[in-house]
Amino acid sequence: MKYIVGFLRIFVGIFFIISGFIKLNDPVGFSFKLKDYFAPDVLNLEFLVPYALIIALFVVIFEVLLGIMLILGYAKKFTLWSLLLMILFFTFLTFYSAYFNKVTDCGCFGDALKLTPWESFWKDIVLSIMILVLFFGRKHIAPFFTKSTRSILVFVSFVASMVFAYYVLQHLPWIDFRAYKIGANIQEGMEVPEGAPKPIFEYNWTFMVDGEEKVITTKGDYPQQEGEFIGVETTELQKGYEPPVHDFSIERDGENYTTQFLEAKNLLVVVAYNLQLTEMEGYNNIKKITDEALAKNYQVIGLSASSPEKTDALVKNKDLNFEFYFCDETTLKTIVRSNPGILELQRGTITQKLHWNDALELQLEQLPPRPKVEEIPEEEVQDSTQVVTDSIQ
Repeated sequence: MKYIVGFLRIFVGIFFIISGFIKLNDPVGFSFKLKDYFAPDVLNLEFLVPYALIIALFVVIFEVLLGIMLILGYAKKFTLWSLLLMILFFTFLTFYSAYFNKVTDCGCFGDALKLTPWESFWKDIVLSIMILVLFFGRKHIAPFFTKSTRSILVFVSFVASMVFAYYVLQHLPWIDFRAYKIGANIQEGMEVPEGAPKPIFEYNWTFMVDGEEKVITTKGDYPQQEGEFIGVETTELQKGYEPPVHDFSIERDGENYTTQFLEAKNLLVVVAYNLQLTEMEGYNNIKKITDEALAKNYQVIGLSASSPEKTDALVKNKDLNFEFYFCDETTLKTIVRSNPGILELQRGTITQKLHWNDALELQLEQLPPRPKVEEIPEEEVQDSTQVVTDSIQ
């Protein structure tokens, strides 16, 4: 038992440190996941939505500290009770998500490792068993170092976690695990490779036959069955391949500009996923850098999920010299953890990405003037129109 507890103490401690650090690297992303849980159709805790980021910071920092405290043997009783209550709560959340299919990604490891709801649940079951072993074998957990040294190490870890959290909030995640990281090509991310798994569905067709309901199950084809058709229920048996980049499009006034902009060179994109939540002071830097970019012959656009009325009002109020296009809000949240944020695209490849705090650090070079469509003289247009008219007659 002594050796089992000794091993589990280190294993569980490291596990909590890694899990907590990955989320601490991107607390904004974890807060988005908490908002999913707080939604009316999940836990119905909408009053917590405004505090999602604060709760996210508390949870991830506490998770890191618990891992460190477990390894050091610091405040043993408090640490074990906290670990047990935390894992039981996480187990409830992952079971709820898996059973009711509410939140398809628990966010346990942020964007670094995606787990299905049932994988997350069984992971928490295994962890719960490990923590129970530690809880009942706590007499075998001998502390490392002296009491004062342990206290200093825990305090230093707390301060370091706070400083790191402040840094990533004021800038961007230190490590980017998302499909929109620097160097990634958006077009390539949307491609589905040959031979990729396709979704498999089961169809349960209901018919009324001789006064009784009869259910016929197929994999998609309409069954050859006599009687009155009542309805059909579809169940997804196997998910198909989902490319890392999906739901990405650029639209305006009913037209799709996705391909046009993803094939453009020297394109700057200002991302403001929701103008009701955007940091208005950030547009001072955005205004300066986009004006400089336009002067150096870059093309600049904005992407937002807000209405054209709101984006047009922002452009007017902040005297911005570019137009906004529509893109899905969840996609924009994934692209950059800043509202607003800015990135440079070269034929769909992300070459720079910055928080609005760092927008003025964007590296721009003087480009040759972009080619313009030559204007046709009015006389030539009239001559051409006359030729067409004569040919029709």
